[in-house]
Amino acid sequence: MASAETTDRKRLERAMRDSGRLPPGQSATLKWPVLHVGDVPRFDPKTWDFRVFGLVETPLRLAWDDFSRLPMKEVTADMHCVTRWSRFDVRWEGVPFLEVGKLAEIKPEAKYVMVHADYDFTSNVPLDDLMRPASLFALKHNGEPLPADHGYPLRLVVPHLYAWKSVKWVRGIEFMAHDAPGFWEENGYNMRGDPFRQERFG
Repeated sequence: MASAETTDRKRLERAMRDSGRLPPGQSATLKWPVLHVGDVPRFDPKTWDFRVFGLVETPLRLAWDDFSRLPMKEVTADMHCVTRWSRFDVRWEGVPFLEVGKLAEIKPEAKYVMVHADYDFTSNVPLDDLMRPASLFALKHNGEPLPADHGYPLRLVVPHLYAWKSVKWVRGIEFMAHDAPGFWEENGYNMRGDPFRQERFG
C-alpha cells in the first residue's frame, strides 16, 4: 500500500501537470533534496562581502550588514532541478535583482551576468532573465533563514530557469557584454536552462 506521502506527491504531480506547471520530464517532490559540489562554506558576517562589477557605472562591495538592509520582497515560485524534481509554491524572501542593478547602474552594453559564489563556483545567466520581477537574492525560505546546505546566507533565485542557475552561497555578480560558460556549463550543461524546453545539456 502506498504511503500517505506518496499519495500526496502523486496527487500534487497530477495537479501540476494538468495546470501546465510541471515541466516535461520532471516529477513533483514534497521534500527539498540537497545537491551541491564540495563542502558547505562557513559564513562569517564580519568578513562576508558581495561584489557587483563589470559593465556597471557604480561597482559595489557590500558588507553583510549593508546587503541585509537593502529593500526586500517575498516571491512565491516553483523550483525545477535539472535532476528531474520540481517543488511548488516555495516562498522566498530577499533582495530583488532589480534593486541591485539599480544601485550599480548597469551599462547599456551589458547583456549577460556571471554569478560568482564561494569556492569559485560560477554560473552564467542572460541579463533579461535576471531582470524579471521574481528574480531575487534570497535570504529566507518559507519564512526561515536559508538552511546552510541550501545556500545560507544568500542564494540567487531565478524561478523560471533550472535550479543550477539559482546559485547557492552567492558572493557577487559580473555584468558582461558577451556570454561565457560557468562551472556546470563548461561541463556540458545548457547555457540557459529553460525547464519547459528541457534545456538540460548543451
